Amino acid sequence: MAEAFNDKTLSADKAARYAEVAEEIASVLEGEANLTARMATVASMLANSFDHYFWTGFYVVDPAKERELVVGPYQGTLGCLRIPFGRGVCGAAAATGQTQLVPDVHAFPGHIACDSRSASEVVVPVFDGEGRLLAVFDVDSDQPAAFDETDQAWLERILGATFRA
Repeated sequence: MAEAFNDKTLSADKAARYAEVAEEIASVLEGEANLTARMATVASMLANSFDHYFWTGFYVVDPAKERELVVGPYQGTLGCLRIPFGRGVCGAAAATGQTQLVPDVHAFPGHIACDSRSASEVVVPVFDGEGRLLAVFDVDSDQPAAFDETDQAWLERILGATFRA
Protein backbone atom coordinates (compact mmCIF):
# COMPACT_ATOMS: atom_id res chain seq x y z
CA MET A 1 0.00 0.00 0.00
CA ALA A 2 2.85 2.39 0.76
CA GLU A 3 4.23 1.85 -2.75
CA ALA A 4 0.88 2.83 -4.33
CA PHE A 5 0.78 5.93 -2.13
CA ASN A 6 4.33 6.87 -3.18
CA ASP A 7 3.47 6.36 -6.86
CA LYS A 8 0.42 8.62 -6.51
CA THR A 9 2.42 11.21 -4.58
CA LEU A 10 5.20 11.21 -7.16
CA SER A 11 2.68 11.50 -9.98
CA ALA A 12 0.93 14.42 -8.24
CA ASP A 13 4.28 16.13 -7.62
CA LYS A 14 5.26 15.62 -11.26
CA ALA A 15 1.91 16.99 -12.47
CA ALA A 16 2.32 20.04 -10.23
CA ARG A 17 5.80 20.67 -11.65
CA TYR A 18 4.49 20.34 -15.21
CA ALA A 19 1.73 22.84 -14.39
CA GLU A 20 4.33 25.32 -13.12
CA VAL A 21 6.56 24.85 -16.16
CA ALA A 22 3.59 25.20 -18.52
CA GLU A 23 2.80 28.60 -16.99
CA GLU A 24 6.46 29.65 -17.17
CA ILE A 25 6.72 28.63 -20.83
CA ALA A 26 3.53 30.49 -21.73
CA SER A 27 4.78 33.59 -19.94
CA VAL A 28 8.23 33.56 -21.54
CA LEU A 29 6.84 32.96 -25.05
CA GLU A 30 4.05 35.51 -24.89
CA GLY A 31 4.27 37.60 -28.05
CA GLU A 32 7.09 35.54 -29.62
CA ALA A 33 6.12 34.36 -33.10
CA ASN A 34 9.42 32.84 -34.29
CA LEU A 35 9.09 29.06 -34.47
CA THR A 36 12.77 28.33 -33.80
CA ALA A 37 12.78 30.59 -30.74
CA ARG A 38 9.64 28.89 -29.44
CA MET A 39 11.10 25.40 -29.95
CA ALA A 40 14.46 26.29 -28.39
CA THR A 41 12.75 27.78 -25.36
CA VAL A 42 10.44 24.81 -24.82
CA ALA A 43 13.32 22.32 -25.14
CA SER A 44 15.50 24.28 -22.75
CA MET A 45 12.86 24.94 -20.11
CA LEU A 46 11.60 21.36 -20.04
CA ALA A 47 15.11 19.85 -20.06
CA ASN A 48 16.07 21.94 -17.06
CA SER A 49 12.88 21.15 -15.12
CA PHE A 50 12.98 17.35 -14.85
CA ASP A 51 15.78 15.09 -13.63
CA HIS A 52 14.51 12.11 -15.64
CA TYR A 53 15.02 13.96 -18.95
CA PHE A 54 18.27 12.89 -20.65
CA TRP A 55 17.73 14.31 -24.18
CA THR A 56 15.04 16.82 -25.03
CA GLY A 57 14.28 18.35 -28.40
CA PHE A 58 12.53 18.66 -31.69
CA TYR A 59 12.79 16.87 -34.99
CA VAL A 60 11.23 19.19 -37.56
CA VAL A 61 9.43 18.14 -40.74
CA ASP A 62 11.82 18.98 -43.58
CA PRO A 63 9.85 20.89 -46.25
CA ALA A 64 12.50 19.99 -48.86
CA LYS A 65 12.24 16.22 -48.26
CA GLU A 66 8.88 14.52 -48.20
CA ARG A 67 8.26 12.47 -45.06
CA GLU A 68 11.56 13.15 -43.33
CA LEU A 69 12.44 14.79 -40.03
CA VAL A 70 15.57 16.88 -39.48
CA VAL A 71 17.00 17.68 -36.06
CA GLY A 72 15.85 20.98 -34.62
CA PRO A 73 16.49 22.79 -31.34
CA TYR A 74 17.47 20.41 -28.56
CA GLN A 75 19.26 19.93 -25.24
CA GLY A 76 21.57 16.97 -24.71
CA THR A 77 24.13 14.87 -26.50
CA LEU A 78 24.38 14.71 -30.28
CA GLY A 79 21.06 13.83 -31.86
CA CYS A 80 20.36 11.97 -35.07
CA LEU A 81 20.44 14.41 -37.97
CA ARG A 82 17.62 12.92 -40.05
CA ILE A 83 14.86 10.40 -39.40
CA PRO A 84 12.46 9.08 -42.06
CA PHE A 85 8.76 8.93 -41.19
CA GLY A 86 7.97 5.45 -39.91
CA ARG A 87 11.49 4.69 -38.65
CA GLY A 88 12.17 4.50 -34.91
CA VAL A 89 10.09 6.11 -32.19
CA CYS A 90 10.23 9.62 -33.69
CA GLY A 91 9.40 8.36 -37.16
CA ALA A 92 6.47 6.36 -35.76
CA ALA A 93 5.07 9.48 -34.06
CA ALA A 94 5.44 11.45 -37.30
CA ALA A 95 3.85 8.73 -39.45
CA THR A 96 0.89 8.05 -37.14
CA GLY A 97 0.35 11.50 -35.64
CA GLN A 98 0.12 9.74 -32.26
CA THR A 99 2.25 10.12 -29.13
CA GLN A 100 4.64 7.22 -28.59
CA LEU A 101 5.23 6.27 -24.93
CA VAL A 102 8.03 3.69 -24.88
CA PRO A 103 9.18 2.20 -21.55
CA ASP A 104 11.99 0.17 -23.18
CA VAL A 105 13.45 1.60 -26.39
CA HIS A 106 15.48 -1.57 -26.98
CA ALA A 107 12.22 -3.51 -27.39
CA PHE A 108 10.78 -0.99 -29.88
CA PRO A 109 10.91 -2.34 -33.45
CA GLY A 110 13.35 -0.31 -35.56
CA HIS A 111 14.54 1.85 -32.66
CA ILE A 112 17.29 4.25 -33.73
CA ALA A 113 20.04 4.46 -31.12
CA CYS A 114 21.33 8.03 -31.39
CA ASP A 115 22.82 7.55 -27.91
CA SER A 116 23.23 4.06 -26.46
CA ARG A 117 22.45 5.34 -22.95
CA SER A 118 18.83 6.03 -23.89
CA ALA A 119 16.53 3.52 -22.16
CA SER A 120 13.00 4.98 -22.45
CA GLU A 121 11.33 7.66 -24.52
CA VAL A 122 8.22 9.71 -25.12
CA VAL A 123 7.65 11.39 -28.48
CA VAL A 124 4.79 13.84 -29.08
CA PRO A 125 3.72 15.03 -32.55
CA VAL A 126 3.54 18.82 -32.80
CA PHE A 127 0.84 20.34 -35.01
CA ASP A 128 0.20 23.90 -36.14
CA GLY A 129 -3.15 25.68 -35.83
CA GLU A 130 -4.35 24.13 -39.09
CA GLY A 131 -3.53 20.59 -38.00
CA ARG A 132 -0.36 20.19 -40.09
CA LEU A 133 2.53 18.27 -38.56
CA LEU A 134 5.37 20.71 -37.78
CA ALA A 135 7.68 18.45 -35.80
CA VAL A 136 7.90 15.80 -33.14
CA PHE A 137 9.07 16.55 -29.62
CA ASP A 138 11.36 13.82 -28.32
CA VAL A 139 12.32 13.20 -24.71
CA ASP A 140 14.71 10.38 -23.80
CA SER A 141 15.73 9.09 -20.40
CA ASP A 142 18.67 6.93 -19.41
CA GLN A 143 16.29 5.19 -16.97
CA PRO A 144 13.90 2.42 -18.08
CA ALA A 145 10.18 3.25 -17.90
CA ALA A 146 10.93 6.85 -16.88
CA PHE A 147 7.82 8.27 -18.56
CA ASP A 148 4.17 7.66 -17.84
CA GLU A 149 0.73 9.00 -18.68
CA THR A 150 1.41 12.13 -16.60
CA ASP A 151 4.39 13.03 -18.79
CA GLN A 152 2.42 12.26 -21.93
CA ALA A 153 -0.64 14.29 -20.95
CA TRP A 154 1.35 17.34 -19.86
CA LEU A 155 3.68 17.30 -22.85
CA GLU A 156 0.71 17.06 -25.22
CA ARG A 157 -0.96 19.94 -23.38
CA ILE A 158 2.16 22.17 -23.35
CA LEU A 159 3.01 21.53 -26.99
CA GLY A 160 -0.59 21.98 -28.12
CA ALA A 161 -0.86 25.32 -26.31
CA THR A 162 2.53 26.48 -27.58
CA PHE A 163 2.26 25.61 -31.27
CA ARG A 164 -1.42 25.42 -32.20
CA ALA A 165 -2.22 28.94 -31.07
